[in-house]
Amino acid sequence: MTTPRRSLLTRAVPLHWSSLLGVVSVACLAVLTVTGVVLMFFYDPSSDTVRYDGSYTPLQGVEMSKALASTLHLSLDVPGGLLVRQTHHWAALVLPASLVLQLLTTFFTGAFRRPRQWSWVLLALTFVLVLAAGWSGYALPDDLLAGTGLRIAEGIAVAIPYVGTRAAFLLLGGEFPASVVTRMYWLHVAIVPALLTGVLALRLRLVLRRQPAQFPGPGRTESDVVGLPLRAVAVRAAGLFLVTTGVLVLLAGTVTIDPVWLHGPSSTGQASSGSQPDWYTSFLDGALRLVPPGWEVTGLGGTWSLTVLVPQAVVAVFLAAIIGWPFLEARLTGDRRDHHLLDRPREHPTRTGLGAAGVTFFLVLWLSGSTDVVATQLHISFESQVAALRVVLFAGPLIAFWTTRWLCRSLAGHEREERLEGYETGRILRSPEGGYTEVHRPLPSLRG
Repeated sequence: MTTPRRSLLTRAVPLHWSSLLGVVSVACLAVLTVTGVVLMFFYDPSSDTVRYDGSYTPLQGVEMSKALASTLHLSLDVPGGLLVRQTHHWAALVLPASLVLQLLTTFFTGAFRRPRQWSWVLLALTFVLVLAAGWSGYALPDDLLAGTGLRIAEGIAVAIPYVGTRAAFLLLGGEFPASVVTRMYWLHVAIVPALLTGVLALRLRLVLRRQPAQFPGPGRTESDVVGLPLRAVAVRAAGLFLVTTGVLVLLAGTVTIDPVWLHGPSSTGQASSGSQPDWYTSFLDGALRLVPPGWEVTGLGGTWSLTVLVPQAVVAVFLAAIIGWPFLEARLTGDRRDHHLLDRPREHPTRTGLGAAGVTFFLVLWLSGSTDVVATQLHISFESQVAALRVVLFAGPLIAFWTTRWLCRSLAGHEREERLEGYETGRILRSPEGGYTEVHRPLPSLRG
């Protein structure tokens, strides 16, 4: 009698390139965990002021927090410290990218449908938690770049009616900068990792209990899976895991990232010119930049800063729509059946069009987060960029939706025509009456 463990190791797993994205994500998480534990031994999460006396001459004698001083010591004086720190940072940049690609492939192939709707929800929540982990880690060096980002976060929190001031004090531990470094540290190393571990454990349990989804093909049905045994797939995944880890270490050893020694200490009276968040939170910054300044209304016992509230609401609705999409689509289409065969994007033109519109919306917000850099590097005025991006934010998703849906319908119609009439051979025959016809041949899968 086959044991459950034996059955799990021999279960068939379909092969597809999109499954490699999960391996990349796991490798990034492993690298983040290992390097993060190493960094904890050298980092001091304290806002107490000290005079820097390390090896970096330009900052010697400068007052800074213990957090920045320990980061400089780790980066410049501890053998291999900079490599570990930059490996940690590069893994934090690659992980959200792999999760975004997982979300996109899952969405466009319909892999979020029942019975995998909760796997989708957990995957989307994983992305949100990774954003929170990255944002909190961004603040830990306590350099001028991190201080600028925290100032923006404080302004957003304070603008929330009724509870904004209390929320800011709870987040920062008092009047900025207060004990914000300590708060961010425990959020980064304890709270978010605990939540992330719980979400990943639930998702892994769901994945192991469900039949894997696969694309239609010979022998593949809603109940029969064609692929390699799980243990064979695991060997391949281990190879990609090692390759991903090696690439992250190679990037850390060859490409400098976040040189805190160039930024200097955080200051409540200064802001870093051209400061940029990590790429995965740029869309949040971009949403703030596109709203007209000074947009306020008075009522309900206070002043409502729509310049801050509207971007927050739009981004919150966008993320909520992503998380709850399986249930929304099931309600709109009435399809509550179990699906184990995946779709090609062209087979569902409306869904694919909506996905293209969502991607366009995200990319416009993402590009909006770099308007100051574009202004200084390409000499395109900030105001002109914002005006153009506001138009594209509304027109772009609509154009993407209609264009993508039209392309999907055209491709699907062409395939139906080929199935009925065969494919074009390029041979033209002339009939005795003088007419011309092109020779068609049946598709290879339909011959015989």
